[in-house]
Amino acid sequence: MPGVKLTYEDLVRMPDDGMRHELIDGEHFVTPPPDSSHQTVSFTLSGLFWTYLRAHPIGRVFAAPYDVELSRHTVIEPDLLYISNESAVGALLPSHLKGVPELVIEIESPSTRRYDQTTKLTAYGEAGGLEYWRIMPRTRAIEVHARTQSSVPFAAPRLLPPPDVLTTPLLPSLELPLAVLFAGTDI
Repeated sequence: MPGVKLTYEDLVRMPDDGMRHELIDGEHFVTPPPDSSHQTVSFTLSGLFWTYLRAHPIGRVFAAPYDVELSRHTVIEPDLLYISNESAVGALLPSHLKGVPELVIEIESPSTRRYDQTTKLTAYGEAGGLEYWRIMPRTRAIEVHARTQSSVPFAAPRLLPPPDVLTTPLLPSLELPLAVLFAGTDI
């Protein structure tokens, strides 16, 4: 229906069809399931985060499918997200996250490239997110968007290719070697 903004409640009533369903400002977006390279990077990164957070229990990481209700009319499903223990209080619900995680990670697929680098980046930035990583398995690089101050939009992105090591102030002492992250993505 034109002019009607969908909500999280509308989203959860949709039948499960194996596709990714998201809302940006009430508009419904559907993307296909991820490919092999995407899954390889997601699984590797999940393992690296899991290991880190077992040794440094400062927050939680969630992987898709997991809804993030940034606002009443904006619900995203990041490939991965990190939320600190402090931010999780009151935001982490049994069914989904109702709030803004510190870090959102999107693993680019050919069908989601434009959507990830424009629509989702803008929605997350406007909601007050601190970092947005766009991982690109085909070019084996990561684009990092980070805030320099909480009141400004994301600074110009940093592009990291292998053999760089990705670090973030959100997860002190975590080091993510890109060569390890992209191993096995040439399927």
